[in-house]
Amino acid sequence: MAVYTEIADEELAAFIDGYDMGAVLSLKGIAEGVENSNFLLRTEAGSFILTLYEKRVNPDDLPFFIGLMEHLAARGVNCPLPVKNRNGEALGQLAGRPACIVTFLDGVSVRKPGVGHCRELGVALAGLHEAARGFALSRPNALGVAGWRPLSDTVDGRADDIAPGLGARISAALADVEANWPQGLPSGVIHADLFTDNVFFIGPKLSGVIDFYFACNDALAYDVAICLNAWCFEADGSFNLTKGQALLAGYQSVRRLTPEEVAALPLLCRGAALRFLLTRLVDWLNVPPGVLVKPKDPLEYDRKLAFHRSVTAASDYGLSA
Repeated sequence: MAVYTEIADEELAAFIDGYDMGAVLSLKGIAEGVENSNFLLRTEAGSFILTLYEKRVNPDDLPFFIGLMEHLAARGVNCPLPVKNRNGEALGQLAGRPACIVTFLDGVSVRKPGVGHCRELGVALAGLHEAARGFALSRPNALGVAGWRPLSDTVDGRADDIAPGLGARISAALADVEANWPQGLPSGVIHADLFTDNVFFIGPKLSGVIDFYFACNDALAYDVAICLNAWCFEADGSFNLTKGQALLAGYQSVRRLTPEEVAALPLLCRGAALRFLLTRLVDWLNVPPGVLVKPKDPLEYDRKLAFHRSVTAASDYGLSA
């Protein structure tokens, strides 16, 4: 989450007047993330999250995101539920941007997940994949393998400004995944951005999943690879095998990976690391001046990519036979 667009008091009051939630008590910008402008909104009816969708988000995708949250919530996934205004609409306009209010979820994100958190995450991820079955809308993954070379091209040779040799490592990883990316794996709706700041816990139990604005249709095991990258590495760059075992065991307790998915997991993990290396690199080099946003370190994923290059089988991530 981030804040790119400020909201005038008069605009906010007029917007909220279209909802049955009473007067505005407070509005506070949320600085995490990179994609949209997000605010913690408190009204007489309670606490909510207000999102302004910025220019990087295609307005045509918004019905998919909003419909998906409604679909998942109806099937028991604890995720934000879009709030409809008096006209029965979940989408509106505020400060010149498409806007949506969603319900507030209790819980806190964990910056240093433990083994138990990783197992809970694996169970929740598989549950999300299962609950998303039958969702009527679809959305291609704009940040899938076909989009990585165009992303790399936008960096325009500046990768080595961040670290010597980074450009060559990116080029080699791109050639690898483009030549070998698996086809025909089980697919469906994936979250595609299930980092620790998008998952809430109350004590040891997972209490909710948020931020579905990268969700799309892609290989289900690619979502698992994203989570292995996001949850199972330590601050020194080492992969925690025990956390990997817990995440994968949790996932498989709900949905078993196929032999083809197991075989593809190392490549999917390399691809997931490359995807976040590239998007973080682009964001790092192109932070708009004056915005409330904290770009994330792209070199974290350069280090993770180096680990994945040493992996030969899914068992290296903790997958049991």
